[in-house]
Amino acid sequence: MSKYLISIIGPTAIGKTRLSIKLAQHFNTEIVSADSRQFFKEMQIGTAAPTPDELHAAKHHFIHHKSIHDDYNVGAFERDAINLLNTLFKKHDVVIMVGGSGLYVDAVVNGLDDFPDVDGSIRDALNTDLEEKGLPHLQEKLKVLDHISYNSIAIDNPHRVIRALEICIGTGQPYSSFLNKEKDKRKFKTISIGLSAERSTIYKRIEQRVDMMVDEGLLDEAKSLIPNKHLNALNTVGYKELFNYFEGEWTLDFAISEIKKNTRRFAKRQLTWFRKKEGTLWFDYLTPSKAIIDAVNEKISAKEER
Repeated sequence: MSKYLISIIGPTAIGKTRLSIKLAQHFNTEIVSADSRQFFKEMQIGTAAPTPDELHAAKHHFIHHKSIHDDYNVGAFERDAINLLNTLFKKHDVVIMVGGSGLYVDAVVNGLDDFPDVDGSIRDALNTDLEEKGLPHLQEKLKVLDHISYNSIAIDNPHRVIRALEICIGTGQPYSSFLNKEKDKRKFKTISIGLSAERSTIYKRIEQRVDMMVDEGLLDEAKSLIPNKHLNALNTVGYKELFNYFEGEWTLDFAISEIKKNTRRFAKRQLTWFRKKEGTLWFDYLTPSKAIIDAVNEKISAKEER
């Protein structure tokens, strides 16, 4: 039998963790997380990481395995994930991957685009511009240098904007010109399972999750991380809004409403990203896990017969 990676994708708060555990238990296998926010051990509540009971229900990898002080990026994750999969596939025919970070999912499934090295001083200068002139300044610069990337990347993510700009400036060529080149083929086959719902339902689930995080101690967690707020890992929804509250710029109610709003925007971007991926089997989030498992088994059988 060939080796299969079952990739579970979809917007935040849709139920991917629950389904991944059901599939891992059915196939007697392990779970690889591709959620870049859940890598960091200091960020537990605000990233909706699996609970201790969920972690016990199936073996997980890449959950809280790094510190916010570690320099960890998608390239390092791709290397680590592929090395792990090579090991897991020696004892399992099927491995489950779950996560809402589209770039990290793509890195494992398809491989990363190859970018040339650029002078580190370029990134330093761009970070200085970010601090002194703000993100809109960098966005406008990217719009001029590479309008394709401006219209396709997560434009409100400073890390993504700076990454695109440093390639544009360092090479004299658009960041987008290095994308979608032929990559090494994977030794496993991927079956992509998508969970979704009506947008109003997704938004309601997001708001319920944020309220739950607050009840579980998100404010205390964020407060403990204030000394590290400058780190890239903490420039993320759920923390940056509360930092504004602690600094007296926002009221608590407004900060929480901004977390909900920004999470809704994030979910919208996730759906846009994942909907572009051809071949994904999409299911309503209420679909019984057995029906999804049956669809996966049917897909595997069809691939094995070819």
